[in-house]
Amino acid sequence: MKKRIFSGAQPTGELHIGNYLGATKNWVELQNEYDSLFGIVDLHAITVPQDPAVLRKKSLDLARIYLAAGVDPDISTIFIQSDVPAHAELAWVLNCIARMGELERMTQFKDKSGGKSERASVGLFTYPVLMAADILLYQTDLVPVGQDQKQHLELCRDIAGRFNRDYGEAFVIPDPYIQKAGAKILSLKDPEKKMSKSDENLNATVFLLDDADTIMRKVKKAVTDSGTTIEFDESRPAINNLLTIYKLLTGKTEEECVSDFEGKGYGQFK
Repeated sequence: MKKRIFSGAQPTGELHIGNYLGATKNWVELQNEYDSLFGIVDLHAITVPQDPAVLRKKSLDLARIYLAAGVDPDISTIFIQSDVPAHAELAWVLNCIARMGELERMTQFKDKSGGKSERASVGLFTYPVLMAADILLYQTDLVPVGQDQKQHLELCRDIAGRFNRDYGEAFVIPDPYIQKAGAKILSLKDPEKKMSKSDENLNATVFLLDDADTIMRKVKKAVTDSGTTIEFDESRPAINNLLTIYKLLTGKTEEECVSDFEGKGYGQFK
């Protein structure tokens, strides 16, 4: 039997190339090798207020993006999280297994609560437990995750191990799948932070539904580092980020990417 992968995205905001290169592109490449389930995790989205009608429309729009990106419904399962009551039911059971201290250490909760945890919703606090339920419900072997979600997957593994120890072997302990390059695409305007669909600077993020002219304008306005050579260099995050995007979109090797722009300046590169 094939091993199983599970992943999902929230139907809020617009997906950007970081989402595609760090997640959806992986799904398309892995779906032929694994039993694949890809969720539209609308329950995660309601940690902040949502208009139900708008959320439902965005959920369907996201399903269309999955299909357009190459997820094949003949070999993969695409579903909306709230259509499967077992996600919320298992989350409650796992809430009784998880520990307050574990959830308080979650970096994403600290970031999103803005240092005002007493005013944050309980849903935001227990968000990682619902994520664990999403994964464990399907006896998932492999979870494609970005670096920012790795901590949540470690919590999922801890909760599953604790449940198995106390109540018998019930859950597969999932492993992360993190691709070697592109797991974290950076902002075009501030390469010290991740590309984000909520960035106030609209030129910082390339959205999947941007037209060709808009994409070209954003790339031409992207910040660059000091220096003149166009090469992969982690000490120069801006040019390294642009080259990583180029590499992943073209499928070329690092050597081929550097060769394409040897002797050329930033203007020609962008």
